[in-house]
Amino acid sequence: MKKLVYLLGIVFFMSFGISNELPAQCNPSAHTDACIPKLSSGFNFLKSYKIDGQMGGKNKVEYSYVFTKGTQYMINICATGDNTDGIVVSLFDSSRKRVATSKIDDQFISAIAYPCNTTGIYYIQYTFDNSAKFCGGSALGFKR
Repeated sequence: MKKLVYLLGIVFFMSFGISNELPAQCNPSAHTDACIPKLSSGFNFLKSYKIDGQMGGKNKVEYSYVFTKGTQYMINICATGDNTDGIVVSLFDSSRKRVATSKIDDQFISAIAYPCNTTGIYYIQYTFDNSAKFCGGSALGFKR
């Protein structure tokens, strides 16, 4: 009898306790593919990054990359539509000092360029400022 009540409770919960609406799935690969051709003229593609803030309710996504002195780097952001959907990219040097950001005076820009003066590990951090989808892609390019 206990098993029957337990089983009925599970069936009831599954029938009425779970919403039929699932959160929209993030497909950052589509955004990264769109970002690569948007690198400015003269920049060579290095790497693409997936920006998925939906996984586990993250408020930031971070990657690292070794930058080389004497090289200029560009990081762009692609999201649904033409704007960045509140995705902000910030670049930090090896001592975690912010050296560039795509949010300037409450304006969101879709790319940042950084002339590297010191070889080392740099941290590329994506945060969400009133983002609707928390999903996008990014491309890193370089030129000498």
